[in-house]
Amino acid sequence: MSAILWNLLFFLIALGILIAVHEYGHFWVARKCGVKVERFSIGFGKSIWKKVGKDGTEYTLAMIPLGGYVKMLDERVDDVPESQKEQAFNNRPLWQRSAIVAAGPAANFLFAIAAYWLVMIIGVPAVKPIIGDVAPHSIAAQAGIEPGMELTEISGIKTPDWESVNFQLIAHIGDSEMTLAVKPDENAAYAIEKKLDLATWSFDPESQSALRTLGMTPYRPEITNVLSNVMEGSAAERAGLLVNDRLLSLGDKPVTEWSGVVETIRANPGQALSVLVERDGAEVSLTLTPDVNEQDGKATGYAGFAPHVEPWPESHQLTLQHGPLDAVPAAMDKTWQVVSLTAGMIKKLFTGDVAVKNLSGPISIAKGAGMTADFGLVYFLGFLALISVNLGIINLLPLPVLDGGHLLFFGIEAVTRRPVSERVQDMGYRVGTAIIMALMAVAIFNDFARL
Repeated sequence: MSAILWNLLFFLIALGILIAVHEYGHFWVARKCGVKVERFSIGFGKSIWKKVGKDGTEYTLAMIPLGGYVKMLDERVDDVPESQKEQAFNNRPLWQRSAIVAAGPAANFLFAIAAYWLVMIIGVPAVKPIIGDVAPHSIAAQAGIEPGMELTEISGIKTPDWESVNFQLIAHIGDSEMTLAVKPDENAAYAIEKKLDLATWSFDPESQSALRTLGMTPYRPEITNVLSNVMEGSAAERAGLLVNDRLLSLGDKPVTEWSGVVETIRANPGQALSVLVERDGAEVSLTLTPDVNEQDGKATGYAGFAPHVEPWPESHQLTLQHGPLDAVPAAMDKTWQVVSLTAGMIKKLFTGDVAVKNLSGPISIAKGAGMTADFGLVYFLGFLALISVNLGIINLLPLPVLDGGHLLFFGIEAVTRRPVSERVQDMGYRVGTAIIMALMAVAIFNDFARL
């Protein structure tokens, strides 16, 4: 329950910040264009807090925190006194009305740049994207990718860390090919190009790793068979296992890789397994009975110990950090990468290259908010930037209930020299609302399916 409350808390914080940023964009430009703003609301429905400012605007915090709005003086909605007609939104020039509507998404993009700027000033610890293994006959192997190579660019975009690599790989879903720039080894002063044929690439972002489906696995420090932790009250403690024990065999099978230990334990819930360990130079025989862990209706074994992992080599580590000035273009570049990725994924969603099951709703966002907040400020800022870009792009979709729909109507007005009729606008709002509700229903369904 505490995890749920934690996720909910930071979901509300994240949503409140991003909604306020978006609506403030509309508010600020409206005021600059001389339009009277009657209400600035964070949330919908009944007001739980409100205050009328010296500017005459009512500032409101409402009960339903899934959006917000800026209510402007408008003759199409209310009777406007003759003395205030000049301040009505509908009476402003077309370019001003367009600027007011576009200011919301623009504020989201500017916020993302500011958030990434802070992230880059604070600095993020990362590891270089060095390939650990390449599966035989895989797409990567056929392109000449070898273990030990470092991925420096994907299709011209620099990839200093694994997050950048994953972003660019996902962006190539549905493409026919992809170009990688790789260093032959970590000490190489040059990079060579490798072209990957993606004609046979099949990838499900929900359940698969883009890197692994191409046949590559990241370099990882060696996982030894020496125990570094034994949880109190666990099956491992009951079996008599101790920290610094070296596993020699499990279930009468020699221990060669830690992955084999995990597989054996998971496959034997509640079943006694013989264990042979080396302790203080002597071999000790024990019996381990893994606890039963129910997950997705399936019973798996759980022992409650962890291995010692060798530290990362210093040559593989880096801190992604910039000075205040250098961080500006870096933040803009990062924001543009996210914009390109998000726009590309939306396009592929409509072309069928990405399945609708990959849509995420409020539950997934809440989990992301809670998880990144748990990791620290810099990760939460990165999450806010990512969601802010998504919010900005979604609002630019040409659906009448969104900012993009209003801009579409304004575009038609610019061509025809007269406003779109209220009847057509009303019909557009109904269709747009239906589409948005359908997409939200799918996203929420997907959220529950992932629980």
